[in-house]
Amino acid sequence: MRVLVTGGVRSGKSRHAEQLLSRAPLVTYLAPGRPADGSDPDWDARVAQHRARRPAHWRTVETADVAAAVREADGAVLVDCLGTWLTALLDRDQLWEADSREIHTAVEGRVSALCDALAAARDVVVVTNEVGLGVVPSHRSGVLFRDLLGTANQRVSAVCEEVHLVIAGRVLTL
Repeated sequence: MRVLVTGGVRSGKSRHAEQLLSRAPLVTYLAPGRPADGSDPDWDARVAQHRARRPAHWRTVETADVAAAVREADGAVLVDCLGTWLTALLDRDQLWEADSREIHTAVEGRVSALCDALAAARDVVVVTNEVGLGVVPSHRSGVLFRDLLGTANQRVSAVCEEVHLVIAGRVLTL
């Protein structure tokens, strides 16, 4: 079963995604954001909270190459989350200020590779942020992120059997 879990920040998405795989004997947790490195205490605390919640037998892989990690994983896979993955891609390839066409071409290729990997996977849960319900960004980087993640969410949703919307800790299956 492939499930996309979406919702706002601090809505309970990650906790719900973890519960969906709580009975799986083998889980690979893919963390595509930047690792805790001491440069941002708030981010480091969030990473520590997520680590503490995961069962000890889950394998954690920190990588921005989520497509390859999904293909290589044994057992169930949890990707948390597409928003941090997209940010990591834009940061790594220094695309924030690039030409719009260059940015969209680069991200489209990676989204296609991810969707191909997800479509071939059996048990995978992908967490993402729902960006279409919030404030309209006033800066180019915010508009860029919203548009790219919104498109990625639609593409990933198309290869999933279920989409779960989490709001205030409540889950609605779409």
